[in-house]
Amino acid sequence: MPFRPDARPTLIGSLPLSDHREATEIILRYMQEIPLWAQLPCYPEERLLSQFAEGLPGLKYRDDTCFLDTSSSEFEGEMLAFFEQYLGVTDVGMPLSDSIFAFSEKTGKGFNAFLHMIMEAEPAPSALKGQVTGPFTMFTGLKDQDGKMVFYNDMLRDAVVKCVAMKARYQAEELKKLSENVMIFLDEPALSGFGSSAMVGIPREDALAALNEAIDAIHQAGGLAGIHVCANTDWSLVLETGVDVLSFDAFGYFDRIALFSDRLADFMKQGKIIAWGLVPTLNDNDLASADVDSLHAMWEQQTKQLGCDYDLIKSQALITPSCGTGLLSLDLSIKALELTRDLSKRIRQG
Repeated sequence: MPFRPDARPTLIGSLPLSDHREATEIILRYMQEIPLWAQLPCYPEERLLSQFAEGLPGLKYRDDTCFLDTSSSEFEGEMLAFFEQYLGVTDVGMPLSDSIFAFSEKTGKGFNAFLHMIMEAEPAPSALKGQVTGPFTMFTGLKDQDGKMVFYNDMLRDAVVKCVAMKARYQAEELKKLSENVMIFLDEPALSGFGSSAMVGIPREDALAALNEAIDAIHQAGGLAGIHVCANTDWSLVLETGVDVLSFDAFGYFDRIALFSDRLADFMKQGKIIAWGLVPTLNDNDLASADVDSLHAMWEQQTKQLGCDYDLIKSQALITPSCGTGLLSLDLSIKALELTRDLSKRIRQG
């Protein structure tokens, strides 16, 4: 049977902590049903681009910023080695865990802590969640040595998309060993700029192809693929992909996505899931003043406005914060977790 989340809670990914075991313990305390591994952005290697750039040809660092150096004498050999590894996995059967697409000890501390601790979790979770910075955000955020967007180098763009796809599939394969139900979210903050003047040269078909390549890789491992955008975007693009979970900031941008109510109804009727980011995390004052009553009232208003069958919406809903909590104070981050858990409980109680 397809996985039905029934308004269970989960998170987006980051926490404002420096200890991975402590972060995992907190996640398991508040998100017992659908826990996820923690990203701790206090470490440079666990930030938006750097955590998933590992293994890319020409990868170098300037201060805390990573870039791809195509001018180095080693670049051609690194590019060849990268695609040899990719073909080894996809065509020859090399285990992803033995490839450059697996987390290293440095970048995988949160993932490894989660794998270890989830085996002892009681009761067993309903599903497990992982995440990776999505291909669109990676190839628009990463630059070469001259500051040029990686997207405009065809070979580098292809490498970035394949790297993201394999890292997503790697997570799905490892998590599937521990749970029948696995979700991997593509975190795509840069999609909020799709179609803007800064990205006017990026064709829709290229964005769509990149997203679907990563989604297909997750499906190959038996996982559900999500796309998370913490602002407004061209939701018709997201709905055109093969994505299983659409994750959006319901607190700040519901009015934008409500324009697609008919397509969202079809999406849910196919057994797909909407992750409602009802708990605000992008503004400290919004979070500080939020409570379960006001957020539940917002949920009721939004589900009525969507105009779909309420039981369908509820059965195909996840309840989440609007984005990660890694840049909040610890007190506010814990409040976001508490609100997400308690709001989910209120919705499920009817």
